[in-house]
Amino acid sequence: MRLGAVTYNVLKDWDVEAIIKNLEETGFEAVELRTGHKHGVEPSLGAAERARVRERFAKSKARLLSYGTTCEFHSPEAAVRAKQVEIGRQFVDLAHDTGAWGVKVRPNGLPKEVPPETTIRNIGAALRELGEYGQGRGVEIWLEVHGRETSAPPVAAAIMKAANHGQVGLCWNSNAGDIVNGSIKESFRLLRPWLKSVHINELASDRYPWRELFTLLRETKYDRYTLCEAQESKEPERFLRWYSALWRELNRPC
Repeated sequence: MRLGAVTYNVLKDWDVEAIIKNLEETGFEAVELRTGHKHGVEPSLGAAERARVRERFAKSKARLLSYGTTCEFHSPEAAVRAKQVEIGRQFVDLAHDTGAWGVKVRPNGLPKEVPPETTIRNIGAALRELGEYGQGRGVEIWLEVHGRETSAPPVAAAIMKAANHGQVGLCWNSNAGDIVNGSIKESFRLLRPWLKSVHINELASDRYPWRELFTLLRETKYDRYTLCEAQESKEPERFLRWYSALWRELNRPC
């Protein structure tokens, strides 16, 4: 299990050089580049620019792990979903060209005008289509456990069953809704078969059972990345050093 960061929100105002420099200096090993941030690594980049990004990360100690998109597939409108899948394909191509492992997407709710089962099938079908596209390019699709209704672990599990594709998995999002009777064990066990990425946030908060999460990840031999997705800091470099130290402590077996 390794530590990385999402550019949302601590890193959002850094370009690629600053991201690499600061992650290397603070003990972070990977980054998920969220769309719309200063780094500017977007599907609009040309071939030469993509090659430069790939080469720069390859020479660094920080892995370009994934892209954090806002692609979402819950709309009742087929044309809207198709457009979102097309944007997702563009990010898959970007990931392939720059050496990233995954593309993060999300659901964002269950529209009231259609049955929940219909929306779950629609999301699953879009994910399967994107997964098939990613499979040919060596890129995984990670569905963030996100949205007011769709962040419920049983809904996320139903979406994964509907997608039914080996290239498609989940991004654990450390939501309050994971907690049942003070524990996340039930939610974790339900979603663990599809877990391909983990977002962690305010590790100093006692509102989430961080020690339990880290223990469950170790016990189930999770060997991928946990990505810091914390609130903006006025002292970002200092915050990252503190976060890295706290992460190492939480990851230490009791």
